[in-house]
Amino acid sequence: MFIDTHSHLYDQQFADDIDDVLQRAFDAGAAKIFLPNINSDTVVPMIGLATKYPGRLYPMLGLHPEDLQGPWRQMLVAMERLLASSSHPFIGIGEIGLDYYWDRSMYKEQQEAFAIQVGWAMKYNLPLMIHTRDAHREMVDVLKKCIHPQPSLFGRLKSLLGIKTEEDKCVKSKLRGVFHCFGGTAEEAEELLNFDGFMLGIGGGVTYKKSPLPAVLREVVPLERIVIETDSPYLAPVPYRGKRNETAYIVEVIRKLADIYSVETEEVEAITTENALKTFPKAR
Repeated sequence: MFIDTHSHLYDQQFADDIDDVLQRAFDAGAAKIFLPNINSDTVVPMIGLATKYPGRLYPMLGLHPEDLQGPWRQMLVAMERLLASSSHPFIGIGEIGLDYYWDRSMYKEQQEAFAIQVGWAMKYNLPLMIHTRDAHREMVDVLKKCIHPQPSLFGRLKSLLGIKTEEDKCVKSKLRGVFHCFGGTAEEAEELLNFDGFMLGIGGGVTYKKSPLPAVLREVVPLERIVIETDSPYLAPVPYRGKRNETAYIVEVIRKLADIYSVETEEVEAITTENALKTFPKAR
């Protein structure tokens, strides 16, 4: 049994056969599937799908960095209202992050939106699902500032007087989460692993013939710091590369990881499942 920690099964690409897709996933051994959100339009279909499969599908809430069109600050305000409800169904904050691959015109805005949503994770004690593309340095810098913000002058004065402040609580907040779709260098992996409580999300890319990822994993990443994911409907593994991805295909990722770490597939499933549940405890 395994957990797919990142799948957009509410996407329109699954509209005609979602029940069949899910049955194939469960038949392949999927115990649970986590659903990161994209924007304000995907919240309702995502929650609807998760409600139809209780105990199997678990939604998150967040605004993707490539979806900062229009009144995005108002979108964030509306999303936080949902998080403020004690009965909300969300197990994490995501999919959030930074993406400068296609366009850097929203450079500062993406960092602002990312920092706001990291703040939600600390405020509501929820894990993060972080998307990063062509923005490793910026993402790490924003995350460090959120974890260790510079105190205000008033905050520093209170600290000198021995008075506890909200800033103190923020600094001591222990963030956790997943660096989704990791595909970086050994040096980048080591830097990300310095964030205690965070896992690297490994998906179809690890199966690609020219991918340097297997060597990076062998060199610096223990299996105890990995979760598995599909990013369905994207990034299908070999031998399905180029096709619509789905959770059932994650068995190819599991086989590749078993080969990389020289263990049985059952061990990969057991360890990555526990990693996922430790990171997202509301899904237990």
